[in-house]
Amino acid sequence: MHETWNGVALAATLGLALGLTATAPLSAQQGPRAAAPALQTDPTLNSEDQLAPSQIQQRVPAAVAEPTGGSHTTAHPATHTAAAPRSTEPKPPPPSAHVVACTGIFSKESNHLRLAMTFDYKNVTFGDVDADSGAKVKASIVFPNDPKRRLEVWWSNPADRSGTYLIDIKGKSTWGAPGGMRLGLNLVQLEKLNKKPFKLKGFDKNGVATVSDWDGGALASLPGGCKSGVSLTADPKASADAVSAMSADKEYSSADPAVRSVKPTVSEILIGY
Repeated sequence: MHETWNGVALAATLGLALGLTATAPLSAQQGPRAAAPALQTDPTLNSEDQLAPSQIQQRVPAAVAEPTGGSHTTAHPATHTAAAPRSTEPKPPPPSAHVVACTGIFSKESNHLRLAMTFDYKNVTFGDVDADSGAKVKASIVFPNDPKRRLEVWWSNPADRSGTYLIDIKGKSTWGAPGGMRLGLNLVQLEKLNKKPFKLKGFDKNGVATVSDWDGGALASLPGGCKSGVSLTADPKASADAVSAMSADKEYSSADPAVRSVKPTVSEILIGY
C-alpha cells in the first residue's frame, strides 16, 4: 500500500500519512505508515486522512484527473467487404460481480456483524492483515480463502469492529470500486472514468506510483462521501531505467508520454472515510 491523500485536493497521492489511530485524528502527511497499535484506535477521519494499509503512507487523491478510427472498403461491390481495423486500445478487465459502494454494508456506519450477515459468517473472519514494514493490524476479511473475492475492511473502532475506516482491494481481487474502478485498468481507462487526465506521483523503490490528484475529475467526488486512493504498477516488461526516471517525490500527468510508455496498471484501490 502506498501514501495519503490531501483534503479536498487529496493532492499528494496516496502518500499522505494515514495515522490510523482510533482516538486521534489522522494527520495528512506523506511518510511511512502508522504502526499497528495506532491503527487500532479510533481515528477522526477527514479529507486529509491517508488510506494506505500497505504502505500506510500513501496519499489518497484529494481531487484527482482523459485522453480517443477505421475505414470500410469493398473489394467487390456485392461480394466482399474488408473488415475494419482492430482497435489497438486494450480492453478493460471484465466487470465484477461484487462492487464496493459507499452505502449499505460498506457505509461509514457499518460493522463486522453486517458483513457476516451479508456474506455468511463462514465467509467473513477477523484477523491480522499486512500494514507496512511487517506491521499487522486487525481487520475483517471477506472471503479470506478466495483470492478473487478477498476484501479487507478496516475499522475506526477495532475493539468492537465498527465504523468503516478503510476498504482495501488488492492482489487478485475482482471487486469493483465506486466510479467503475477495478484492478488492472490502465491509464487511458482510468482517465475515461475520471473524465479527464489526473496527476500521480512517480514510482517508489517498490515500483509503485500513486494517484495524487484527480484534478477535479469524476473520481474526485464519490457518492456516499468516501474517498479513493489508487496505486499503479509499471508493466514488468518496461525498462527499469524508464521507471526509475520518474521519481516518487515528483508529480506527473497521466497523459505524460513518459508515464504512458511504462504502461502502468491499477494494482491497489483504497476506499476510505
